[in-house]
Amino acid sequence: MLHAPKRKVTAVFLLLTLFTLAFSLLGKSAPKREFYQLKIYHLKTQQQEDRLDNYLKEAYLPALHRAGVGKVGVFKPIEEAGQNTAAPAEKLVYVFIPFKSAEQVFKVEEDLAKDKQLASSGQEYINATHDNPVYQRLEVVLMQAFAGKPVFTVPNLKAAPAERVYELRSYEAATEKLHENKVAMFNNGEMEIFERLGFNPVFYGQVKAGSKMPNLFYMTSFENRASREEKWKAFGSDPVWKKMSADPQYAHNFLRADIYLLKPAPYSEI
Repeated sequence: MLHAPKRKVTAVFLLLTLFTLAFSLLGKSAPKREFYQLKIYHLKTQQQEDRLDNYLKEAYLPALHRAGVGKVGVFKPIEEAGQNTAAPAEKLVYVFIPFKSAEQVFKVEEDLAKDKQLASSGQEYINATHDNPVYQRLEVVLMQAFAGKPVFTVPNLKAAPAERVYELRSYEAATEKLHENKVAMFNNGEMEIFERLGFNPVFYGQVKAGSKMPNLFYMTSFENRASREEKWKAFGSDPVWKKMSADPQYAHNFLRADIYLLKPAPYSEI
């Protein structure tokens, strides 16, 4: 009987420990879905590209970091890739900016507007005249990360940056319902196939605001062109993918797919 109180104390201690562990696990909820901004600069001349590169490298990316944004990706089309839909004479620069929340998107814009260092280092871009612009046109796409991949990933590629291939894909749907079905297809297994086959996915994003909707973008990455071809061949013959793509519930869930093969700019952080 003398040991009964000790046993009670031990039981209470164990019970408290279990409750603490349970609440701790509940507190560790899944990461919040990030928001992404994809800026697509349409350029006409090499001079415009050089000026834009200088602005992004020396002024804009450093300012984004000061405003609380982490790594930023800057990409350009791979020459003669054949998959891009833009006219050959048009130069394109893609800037991928990840945000932790929708609120941060607008907070960063406010911070950049007050950034005196950006105003000084980026004045050639900011104060460009109408007859000597840095770009011909600028598209801005706002996306929210898929539930199945709530945060983006910097791929661990070993090849030299010039050899790497970043594949950006866009899937437009005929209706909002079919678009949601395609997103569900990714969340319910398609992303797992990409992961298993070594596609090194960077992000998956559902377009919330953009010129083409309903739409989604996602980016995968490869060591080189040969690796990309090998991975896609494996994907096409994968039994899980064959079964999923033949499933009637996923029929006609995209209307148009655009493929862009990109390379990282020398100063890209992704």
